[in-house]
Amino acid sequence: MKLPSLKLPSLREAGTEARLLLIGIPVFIWTMLPIYHMFLFAISPKEDAFAGKFWPDHPTLHNFHIVFYQQHYFLRDFWIQFWNSTVIAVSVGVLTLLIATATAFSISRLRVPGGRWVMNLALFTYFIPAAFLAVPMYRTMGNYGLLNNHWSLILAMVTIASPYAIWVLKQASDKLPVELDEAAIMDGATIPQIFRLVYLPLMMPSLVAIGCYALLLAWNEYLYAFLLLSKDTEITLPVALGNFLAADDSPWELLMTTGFIYALPPAAIYYVFKRYMVGGLTAGAVKS
Repeated sequence: MKLPSLKLPSLREAGTEARLLLIGIPVFIWTMLPIYHMFLFAISPKEDAFAGKFWPDHPTLHNFHIVFYQQHYFLRDFWIQFWNSTVIAVSVGVLTLLIATATAFSISRLRVPGGRWVMNLALFTYFIPAAFLAVPMYRTMGNYGLLNNHWSLILAMVTIASPYAIWVLKQASDKLPVELDEAAIMDGATIPQIFRLVYLPLMMPSLVAIGCYALLLAWNEYLYAFLLLSKDTEITLPVALGNFLAADDSPWELLMTTGFIYALPPAAIYYVFKRYMVGGLTAGAVKS
C-alpha cells in the first residue's frame, strides 16, 4: 500500500512567510498602541491618566459609569448625540447604496447614453479636497434653510460618498456575465425584475462593502458636522468630543473613554462584514 506523499513547504515559501511575519507583527503592534493607550486612559483615575505607566496602579471602570450616566457637563447629551450619529450614519449608508446601485445598474447593464461621462464627472470632484468644499456646502445648506438640520449633514456626506460608491459598483457590475440578463429577458423578465432577482443577489458582497464604507465615512465625519450642526442636541458625537478640548482642564480620561465607546460600533461592523470588505471594495479592479 502506497502512502500519500505530503507536500512540505519549500525553503522559499518558508522564507516568504517569515518575512511577512517580521513585517506584519511590528505593524500590528504599532497600529494597536494608540488603541491600547486609549483603553489605559479609559480605566485610569484622573490623577493617574498621565502617569506614563504600562498599566495603572488602580484600574477602574468609574469613567465608563460617568459616561453611561452622563455625569459630567460635557456628557449631559451623550446618548442623544450618540443617537444622532447613528441616525445620520445609517441614513447616509442607505441613501448612498440606493443612489450608487441604481446608477451603476443604469450605466453598466442598461448602457444609458452618457452614463460613463456622468460617472467620470462625479469622480472628477475628488480632485478637489473635501475640506475645500466645506464652506461652499455650508452656504448652500444655508440658502436652502437646512443648517442645524440632520438632513444637511446627510446630504453632504451622500454627495461625498456617492462618486466612489458608483465607481466601485459599476466596476463590479461589469464583471457580471451579460448572458444572465439576456437569459432573464428571454424568460420574460422585466428590467425591475432583472434588477431585483438577478443584479442585487449577485452584487451583494459589493453592496455590503459600499454600505459599510458610506456608513463609517459619516460615522467618523467631524468637519462637516461641526459646520452644519450647532445645537448640543443636534450635533454628532465627534463634534461633542471636540468640545472637551475647549476646557482649561480637559477631562482626558472621560474624552478617551467616550472615544473608546464610540469606536466599538465600527469595530463590530468591520468584524461582522470583514469577509465582504476587501472583496467588495476591490471588485472589478483586476480583469479576469
